[in-house]
Amino acid sequence: MTPTGSAGTSIRPTAAALAVIAVLAAALLALIGAGVAQTGTGEVRVPAAGTTSLLRLLVLVALAVHLGELAGVRLARDGPLPRSWSAPASVAGAAATAGLILLFAAVSGLGLTTVYATREGKLLLVTANAFAFAALCAASRRPGLALAPLAVVVGAEALRAHPEPTSPAVGVTLTVVHLTAASLWCGGLLYVLRTLRLRGGDRAVLLRYARVAAWIFTALVVTGTCSTLRRLPLDLVLTTAFGRVLLAKLALVATASLLALTARHRLLHDADAETPARIELCVLGAVVVVSAILTVLPDPHWLMR
Repeated sequence: MTPTGSAGTSIRPTAAALAVIAVLAAALLALIGAGVAQTGTGEVRVPAAGTTSLLRLLVLVALAVHLGELAGVRLARDGPLPRSWSAPASVAGAAATAGLILLFAAVSGLGLTTVYATREGKLLLVTANAFAFAALCAASRRPGLALAPLAVVVGAEALRAHPEPTSPAVGVTLTVVHLTAASLWCGGLLYVLRTLRLRGGDRAVLLRYARVAAWIFTALVVTGTCSTLRRLPLDLVLTTAFGRVLLAKLALVATASLLALTARHRLLHDADAETPARIELCVLGAVVVVSAILTVLPDPHWLMR
């Protein structure tokens, strides 16, 4: 008997344990992140901020997993593909959005009928239905049809994030591009790494992803910079919860970018590119958590009114 079998069986439980720890840490950060960020700022506390952040985290993860898988299948081309996570992801997204609707009703003290009549309620209802339809598409013989309802999810989230009295179209457009690029970066990398593991390290798939990721990263940086300049006055960067969390997000994105460049460099020089790519994915997971927290924090511009 060789030790290979015992080593192989010990690696999987360890990876599973690390995955569980990472999920629990992400959930904990989402629950307490907003409250910690608002410490000492004097801002009014957001009701149920932790629960809202956790539910929005599930929405963002669901979008990234499903949209990233649609792109990843094209990058993988011929060969065995990992098991699809699209349908379960969109079901989770629909359930999380339904939870946001119920939470909104509970916090506001309104009935569901009244909630659906509000702008926030209508957008949440559209998002929940779009996720449900995306799940049905994923389970059908033409999973690519899910792209349409996922586009509706992105549009609804962009409208929700920018209820601006002036130039709302600019903010919505920036968010649509930014959210799409972020979902493709995170979800696409997840699917590519799963494909690499299944195929025993198909570098061609990772190389195709790296070429596309360069354009995705450019779109992400441009739209993120423009959105930041529009929403965050420089004198409120350190004195508001939104500014503090945004700085943390920028630091994480910069770290993920360096890891992506490292993976690309190693890939071009026939070295191990999978390890930095996996670390990059972990950092991107933290970016998604921080992004979910950002969605519930007060807009700094309201402090200037």
